[in-house]
Amino acid sequence: MIALEQIGAPFEVNLIRFMKGEHRAPQFLEISRLGKVPALVIDGETLTENVAILEYLNERFPDAGLLPAARTAMERAKRIADLCFCSSTLHPIVTRIRLPQFFVEPENVRAFWSRSCEAMGTYFNLVEDRLAQGGWWYGTEWSAMDAYLYWVFWRVRGAGFDVSPFPCFSDHAYRSEQRSAVQRALAREAELERMLDAEGHSVPLARP
Repeated sequence: MIALEQIGAPFEVNLIRFMKGEHRAPQFLEISRLGKVPALVIDGETLTENVAILEYLNERFPDAGLLPAARTAMERAKRIADLCFCSSTLHPIVTRIRLPQFFVEPENVRAFWSRSCEAMGTYFNLVEDRLAQGGWWYGTEWSAMDAYLYWVFWRVRGAGFDVSPFPCFSDHAYRSEQRSAVQRALAREAELERMLDAEGHSVPLARP
């Protein structure tokens, strides 16, 4: 949503209620065969997976500055690798920190959460070192990579993960929250969460 807000083109958000099982409903499986979000429907076609979506949006809306220009095949591959770092390494750990009760028995939740936080801390150190070299992931220019990193930070901070050892990442999050695109996306997110709360379909957040 941050990338779409940055682009500025009109879009609609359709809420999928996981606790109600809507991600397994036939009408959603027709859109996303794996029953996963996000699923971007544009010009009658569906695209899934965050890395693919961000790469597509960057090509479709080049003036939005979502990703830095790639002058060579290697530069483009490294750009994709950066996004994959968020999607395949950080993102799964976010889920384990926020929803440990979905992975282990109740008596093991605390230990599982702690181990997940340890794993995330290792990668946060890598991000911290990178951000210490410049204001954003790619130096002086914000990108969709920063949007994804902010989402990771925001999600785990809200689940009790200690962010105090990471001042550069914390500053990155603060500066991200000053961006109008991020503020609009957070406002949309808050409204969707209020809808889920009112309907009784909120995903229970474990706080070990």
